[in-house]
Formats: sequence, C-alpha cells, structure tokens
Amino acid sequence: MSAPVLVTGATGKQGGAAVRALKANGVPVRALVRDPQSERAKALDVELVTGDLHDRESLLRATRGARAVFSVQMAEFDGTNFDFDGELTQAANLVDAAREQGVRQFVQTTVDGAGPRVEDELHPVRAASLNTKAAIQDRVREAGFERWTLLKPGFFMENFLPSAAFLFPRGVEGGLVSMLKPDTRLALVAVRDIGTAVAAAVADPARFDRVELELASEHLSMAEIAAVLSRALGVELRAPDLTLEQARAAGMPEMGAGHDRMNETGMAGRPEFARALGLPLTSFEEWARQHLA
Repeated sequence: MSAPVLVTGATGKQGGAAVRALKANGVPVRALVRDPQSERAKALDVELVTGDLHDRESLLRATRGARAVFSVQMAEFDGTNFDFDGELTQAANLVDAAREQGVRQFVQTTVDGAGPRVEDELHPVRAASLNTKAAIQDRVREAGFERWTLLKPGFFMENFLPSAAFLFPRGVEGGLVSMLKPDTRLALVAVRDIGTAVAAAVADPARFDRVELELASEHLSMAEIAAVLSRALGVELRAPDLTLEQARAAGMPEMGAGHDRMNETGMAGRPEFARALGLPLTSFEEWARQHLA
C-alpha cells in the first residue's frame, strides 16, 4: 500500500471534502483528529491519528511516513475576538513538522484575495484574516518542499444553505441578509470542488507544483445568485440592499459586516484557471438543485 496523505480539518468542510475525494481516487488517507472516538471522526472510515495543530509533537507523529499533507486552518473565535496569531502558529507548526519528517508535497488552502498586506481601518477583522492567510502562504512557499500548491477558494456555495443561518438568519422566508449589494460579484466555489482539487494535486504533483490557484466555478452578481436560489427553493428572493444597521437588526452575524468592503473590491472570479487544469467544476445552478430543491 502506498503512503497516506495526511488531512487536517478532516471532520470539517474542506478537510472532509478532501478525504472523500482522495478516498474516491483510491488514495490512503490519514486524518488528524482531536478525538478519534467521536462519531464524526469514526464516520470518516480512514486511519485516524490523534493530534492538535498547537501540539508540535503530535504533528511530528502525524506527518511521519506521509506522502503529502493537506493543510487547512481557521482562526478560533471566543465570542469576542478571532485568534489570528493562533491560526498562523497552527499552520507554521504543521509546515515545520512536515518538513522535519521529509514530506515531499504540501497542499495549503487559504482564501481568494490573500496576497499583499492589506490595511483597512474600517474592516480590521477582514484585513487581519487576509493578512494571516498571506503569511501562511509565505511559510509554505519558503519551507523548501519538493512540491507545493496553494488553493485560494472563493465564496463557499454552502454559505447559502438556509441551515447555515449565515445569509438566511431569519430563514428563507426572511430573505437574504447581507451587506453584499445586488451588483457585487462573488467568485463561487462548491466545497466538494476543493476536495477535487486536492485529489488532483496529489495524483499529479508535478503538474500542480507551485500552482497558486484561484478556485471558483462561477463569477455571479448577488442579483444572479438570488435568481438561482429562487428557482431552486421555489421562493422569490431578492438580492439584499441593506445598510449595516438594517443587516444587524435582521440577524446578520457580525463577521458579515466585512462584506461591505467586498462591494468596493469585489472578487477576482476567474474560473478559467481551474478549467485550464482540467478540474471538473460544480455550477451554482447544479449545486442549488442538489442541495436546496
């Protein structure tokens, strides 16, 4: 049996998608989990290794003998603040452990828009998030891996699930709630397409070496998104056009306030990059039919 691919965040969205895609390609998977006895961990049906991204010794054990690593981190939120320093530390710990154990390939996921340092006094949380992702990218580039890939996924289609209560805090009947304006365009990606990209990179490391991929399948305005959602849900929805006060009063999570900045900057949205690499992509219409109809 070939060496496994270590997947972090395996019980989450991106890591879970990576596990499923790798398994579908017949690739052995080792999942880093905090509690191997949890139902979510056992449901992965892969090799489990107990560890934590803050525990460097556990990462040395987890990366030993791995052929590749899929790395994902999220800043922890204590109800008041996001721990972006902790997010960077987690990524650095994993990079260092993988290098020490001689892992040859490293696939890191960050976010669309992460790049040169951002200064934004009006939206400091958004700026801090992008700057942390950019710093993580630098650590991967400079680590000296034989092969590495950066995935920069766009706006998750899964954010539009009513059950997520992110853009539907009042339920579908309450309509879309967001600072995003009707003509603001989003680079949309289905989480499963992130898994597809990870599996493709592992299958062909040379082709994906030093690729920094803006990963999206659609570049749609909020008005176009509302039309797709309306067809899938059978409910007429309009693109939001709210002030910050109105959005907060309607139940918008505070992290959604940073979307106001996207009305100015937008998202690059270049699906042709992923298509040029031969990656099969999920259209928003297809996703909505499958998950919302």
